[in-house]
Amino acid sequence: MANTSRTFSDVRNVILSAHKNTGAQDKVGFYDTWAENYEQDVALLDYRAPLLAAECVSSFFTGDREKATVLDVACGTGLVSAHLKKMGFHHFVGVDGCLTMLELAKKTGLYQQLKQCLLGHDEISVEAETYDIVIIVGALSVGQVPLTVIRELWDATKPGGYVCMTTRGNTDNREYKAELEKMIKALEEEQKWSRVTVVEVEEWERAVSEQDSGYIPGAIYLYQKRF
Repeated sequence: MANTSRTFSDVRNVILSAHKNTGAQDKVGFYDTWAENYEQDVALLDYRAPLLAAECVSSFFTGDREKATVLDVACGTGLVSAHLKKMGFHHFVGVDGCLTMLELAKKTGLYQQLKQCLLGHDEISVEAETYDIVIIVGALSVGQVPLTVIRELWDATKPGGYVCMTTRGNTDNREYKAELEKMIKALEEEQKWSRVTVVEVEEWERAVSEQDSGYIPGAIYLYQKRF
């Protein structure tokens, strides 16, 4: 059961401890431990990325929402798909490396299918060119998911479908963000996809690092796979 007496200081300590766990299995262990308190903790963090990413997809998607298939990568407990459900989408497949998170996601009843996959180590086991929307929120950052997954996201997307990615813009993630943007641009130059919108957000979530204060920035990248 989640601890209802937790404070922002508790959340800050949890997140800072995650930065010390650099190995892939360490990360999975961290999220296994955090899963029970995850949703209330990100609420204390005022973590806006799931809602903002869902709104971005919703504002540009012109297809049939009732039939559209969504691949929610690094789905966690299901925050992103919960927002998309409210916006009229119905068909979700979730992928995450943490079994405990997947068990909580299953309880939401949102997902038709859930798959365990250690991103960057295991290949995402989905059929190519299957999904109308592929979305990854929160996982693309330093020490989390390697940038090699970007091409896997593209591969899973139907021609004409959308790929939505987010990252943080705080001090310790700037180099990763620059590399992410370089890879996104490379796929654009290869004519794999085209830019729909890039949204820079000033207040992404509350800062936890001593290098930052107030709120840290973040960014949403929405691209459409070329036919």
